[in-house]
Amino acid sequence: MARQYQLNKGPRKGGSGIDYEAELNEQQYAAVSSPPGPALVIAGAGSGKTRTLTYRVAYLLDQGVDPRSLLLLTFTNKAAREMMERVRELVPMDLSELWSGTFHAIGNRILRRHAEEVGLTRSFSIMDRDDQKSLLNTVVAECEIDTKQRRFPKADVLISIFSLVENTGVALEKLLQERYPYFEEWAEDLAKVGSAYTAKKLETNSVDFDDLLILPLRLFQQNEEVGALYQKRFHYLLVDEYQDTNAVQSELIHLLAGPENSVMVVGDDAQSIYSWRGADMENILSFPKRYPNAKVFKIETNYRSVPEVLSLSNAAISANQKQFEKNLRAVRTGGVMTPALVPLEDPRSQAEFVAQRMLELRDEGIELKEMAVLYRAHHQSLEVQMELTSRGIPFEITSGLRFFEQAHIKDVAAFLRFVTNRRDEVSFKRLCLMLPGVGAATANKLWQSWLKLGISREEAPPPSFSKLMLGFSVPAKARKDWEQLCYTLDELVVDGGYVPPSEMITSILEGVYDEFMKASFDNYENRRQDIEQLIIYAEPFDDIFELLGQLSLMSSVDGDPSGRQADPDEEKVCLSSIHQAKGLEWKVVFLIWMTDGMFPNGRVLETDDLDMFEEERRLFYVALTRAKDELYLTYPQINPKSYSGDIITRPSRFLDDCPESLLETWEVGSAW
Repeated sequence: MARQYQLNKGPRKGGSGIDYEAELNEQQYAAVSSPPGPALVIAGAGSGKTRTLTYRVAYLLDQGVDPRSLLLLTFTNKAAREMMERVRELVPMDLSELWSGTFHAIGNRILRRHAEEVGLTRSFSIMDRDDQKSLLNTVVAECEIDTKQRRFPKADVLISIFSLVENTGVALEKLLQERYPYFEEWAEDLAKVGSAYTAKKLETNSVDFDDLLILPLRLFQQNEEVGALYQKRFHYLLVDEYQDTNAVQSELIHLLAGPENSVMVVGDDAQSIYSWRGADMENILSFPKRYPNAKVFKIETNYRSVPEVLSLSNAAISANQKQFEKNLRAVRTGGVMTPALVPLEDPRSQAEFVAQRMLELRDEGIELKEMAVLYRAHHQSLEVQMELTSRGIPFEITSGLRFFEQAHIKDVAAFLRFVTNRRDEVSFKRLCLMLPGVGAATANKLWQSWLKLGISREEAPPPSFSKLMLGFSVPAKARKDWEQLCYTLDELVVDGGYVPPSEMITSILEGVYDEFMKASFDNYENRRQDIEQLIIYAEPFDDIFELLGQLSLMSSVDGDPSGRQADPDEEKVCLSSIHQAKGLEWKVVFLIWMTDGMFPNGRVLETDDLDMFEEERRLFYVALTRAKDELYLTYPQINPKSYSGDIITRPSRFLDDCPESLLETWEVGSAW
């Protein structure tokens, strides 16, 4: 029988000297000072979640806990750095042996130590997305899949599909049925590629980012001795943003904690908005069931927003059935205004209101950098981008590129530019590079074939592009797509001129580009919505050259046709999707397009899936709680539609859950 021997801790070199009860509110202190064991901390928006976590680390260290026995897991490198910087400020001791980082960073550390046990060596390579795409292209070629008759998903899409399968545990067939129905016919080939990709990674001693989670989990599941080593080391696990964990991350935490260790997870179920990338809110909801003796702490004191904003936020989220009930309370006193509900005539009027109100607020002393425009989908910012540009209001976009700088918008513009300017080599080659099996060399040969026709400098477009171009030499796998591209170009011209711009874009989308997007982009539906919005934007234009001129002005540097680089110190309004805005805050928030079909999203309204609808409402809640002082909810009462004419919109059904007393309706008139 083994003899038990206990190592005594050496003398501590001073404590932090923190008066925890004085520096924390009652709810924060209860969580920070809780005894060892499983604990769930529900930290509402603006309630000091990071403060609670960092003080918990400091508290444990002050209680004599060895830094080596702590593991702090976060979702971003920035969050990990900020937390450790705060802990070092609080606790004057060496923390070099405290493990802190993202799930992927910690997974990498574990894998480096045990690589051989999962078929790798310690020198394994971590592939970035470009590396993954290259390896997958090799695998697809080696699998000898016939892609001549149908478009096979491109590497970017394959990465997303395989990643979701790994991180959610959903079978490939079911995932295709639910998220990629247009690829169901490829199910067998996709399974073949997935297996070959896994084998190729081992063969090349490489891993992707998903492997940094999946392989450590598999290691712990298959080797109890290795798992026991880490359970013995990490007596205290602290996990940030637990509502965003997926199935793999949740199980990894569970195995690291084991039956004896203390695990504290911090999050807010009301801000769980990432199911589309694999996050499972059930992890946080079921935590008390998985850990029956878990203590649940709620932190409901909000330091960010005025009471008027919080009252609206509480009312908005209260309709959700699946949640930990909470009621945010404001530390701040009453604000200057009740949140505004602003119906406008149409999308252009909505943009004009946002821009005019911003200028008024700036004159009142609020800096532009303290204002944000939030929206459900990127294309909803189009009119606002146009209006801010025309008024010279600088802005930055956290939800991606400016509308007209996005790849799919530039692809569509390439069709328009080449048809109207047959000497546009750049646009012609961009079209060619969309074809399967066509690279730069082939695109150049096709361009030379076009020039040899001798019509590139003619003023009027040819009656038929297909009669001129179908005979060009293209790779066999590109032949079908090349024919479709040529016929699509034919649809853009009529009687020596051009069809209306909106009809041109419709022909491009339906004729050839929709299928290209499905195979090329993992967020196909969002990109299609962008192009449909471009069709609507193009409707007032009768002249294709006027539209192209506008596109060029809007896609130049910072919207400045002179190409002037913006001053990096220049304050800018922020335009952001709500997903990208999570964790941020501004004094003034404009939440636009508050209509059914826009927010909540049309796809959500078409389903009877309660989980999807409640996540959409949580997204609304996240948007509301970004505002510190002033909040404006706007919507156009008329929405131009390219196919069915103008329609009268229905205000977002989320507003039905908000008592009239919590909103002040603004009636906006015109000076004309």
